[in-house]
Amino acid sequence: MPLSAAVPVPAAVPARVLTVAGSDSGGGAGIQADLKTMLAHGVHGMSVLTAVTAQNSLGVQGAWELPVEAVRAQYRSVVDDIGVQAVKTGMLSSAALVETVAELLAATGAPAVVDPVGVSKHGDPLLAAEALDSVRTRLLPVATVATPNLDEVAQLTGIHVEDQAGMRRAAAAVLDFGPRWVVVKGGHLPGDPVDLLTDGAEQHWLRAPRHDNRHTHGTGCTLASAIACRLALGQDVPAAVRGAKEYVTGAIAAGFPLGAGIGPVDHGWRTRTA
Repeated sequence: MPLSAAVPVPAAVPARVLTVAGSDSGGGAGIQADLKTMLAHGVHGMSVLTAVTAQNSLGVQGAWELPVEAVRAQYRSVVDDIGVQAVKTGMLSSAALVETVAELLAATGAPAVVDPVGVSKHGDPLLAAEALDSVRTRLLPVATVATPNLDEVAQLTGIHVEDQAGMRRAAAAVLDFGPRWVVVKGGHLPGDPVDLLTDGAEQHWLRAPRHDNRHTHGTGCTLASAIACRLALGQDVPAAVRGAKEYVTGAIAAGFPLGAGIGPVDHGWRTRTA
């Protein structure tokens, strides 16, 4: 008999968070960023690998998707034995993977944070065009929180955001696909970065200073993982997103150069500034 996905956590056991995402061989994004974020939040991180990438500070040189059977087996292995308090999804490159993961999430009974990854920081495509409809109709309806950036909003809804009014329209369009909450990330707009968190009834504008640092690889993965961690620790969605944005803002400020291109955010910034 499988254990419940939302098994209560004994006092001596940390909350458990599962990432379902691709690997970044350079260590800045993907499951590597997710697991580092989970460690920084004091939870036990676990992973379901969906794809392997050859990736560094300059971009993605290659990507190899895992079979659906391998993804399903990893997920069932973790959830049926260990249980989870939250799940985060990232790179799901094909319609078959999107639909498989959506089915698994729907049966899990734990909060799900969906980062609808479409392209890498360097503009490399990470989601097949034919998978977009599966994201809209299968994955977003099972999301507790969806976290698209402006490029992903345009992919999903056709809305090209240029200002905060556009962010409101985009958020409403994403909510129409079925997630309980959406965070439209406005970091690509001019001025200080502002994100909009809404469930259609409440609106929370989350602002932060813009740091003069180009080393921001892994920002989206890190934010979504931090939200999942905080949900697993018992915070409600607004508190979880607000705390996650504070963590990511610090990680961006401390981002460091690696290789010849864009370096990663610093997931351990709090341990180095304490």
